[in-house]
Amino acid sequence: MSAPSRTIRRAQAGTTESAWVRWTLIALALAFMFLFLVLPLAAVATEALRKGINAYIEALKEPDAWSAIRLTLITAAIAVPMNLVFGVAAAWAIAKFEFRGKAFLTTLVDLPFAVSPVVAGLIYVLVFGAQGWLGPWLAAHDIKIIFAVPGIVLATVFVTFPFIARELIPLMQAQGTEEEQAAIVLGATGWQTFWRVTLPNIKWGLLYGVILCNARAMGEFGAVSVVSGHIRGQTNTMPLHVEVLYNEYQSVAAFAVASLLAILALVTLVIKSVIEWRHEREMKAIAELPPERPQPAVAA
Repeated sequence: MSAPSRTIRRAQAGTTESAWVRWTLIALALAFMFLFLVLPLAAVATEALRKGINAYIEALKEPDAWSAIRLTLITAAIAVPMNLVFGVAAAWAIAKFEFRGKAFLTTLVDLPFAVSPVVAGLIYVLVFGAQGWLGPWLAAHDIKIIFAVPGIVLATVFVTFPFIARELIPLMQAQGTEEEQAAIVLGATGWQTFWRVTLPNIKWGLLYGVILCNARAMGEFGAVSVVSGHIRGQTNTMPLHVEVLYNEYQSVAAFAVASLLAILALVTLVIKSVIEWRHEREMKAIAELPPERPQPAVAA
């Protein structure tokens, strides 16, 4: 085959690279995924089941493990809806309106990406701890935040709140404001415009952001580790409980709880893939719709 013919075939395939380059890149990507994704997951499953399924189940039924599982789910159940409200509100304000301080608000949304989770936890200790700014007042009113569930929830909310907003902001900016303006001109109220125009347009991005937010909330370690106090059976989430078990050389129990986190992560990936597939299918169906024919002019 001549060189021009090979170039044409590569261009039609969407690439100008030769076959060996493409296969080398694919092999490197697969090797990377196997080494850093498949192999660790297989090691976790192998270690968790090393002493049999009965030992695995007993490790998950242990009271401290169940307490950690319950606390992780409670924290995610509180943090995700809070971030859902904040993320939608922030994205709507940033994407749909012009106001003074808009750039500052956008910077605040990105702040948790720039701040270490450990530093975020230390900030909450500085503010709400016994020797912190509000510590004496909280102690006088018998309100406990640090080394308690409220502190864990606050730390989780801080590290996860950019996920939903950051998914929605570019999506809503790309959609513009024409449909909302048309709805308002036709007499719709602000809430009607949001529920019937804005929300249907962002539903897939919103679900994607909620999934990412939930995954980070359940797997957060750094900030929660600082504010939890590591009180076994009370303030240990699943990642913290795994650390405690591993440090006590209870490797089977540690990997059993870690495998549950891995299963939750895989379920998250499956849901994410399903949402992306549904979104692509919907976009393809819209693209295949026949164009509307212009209506013939009616003679006066």
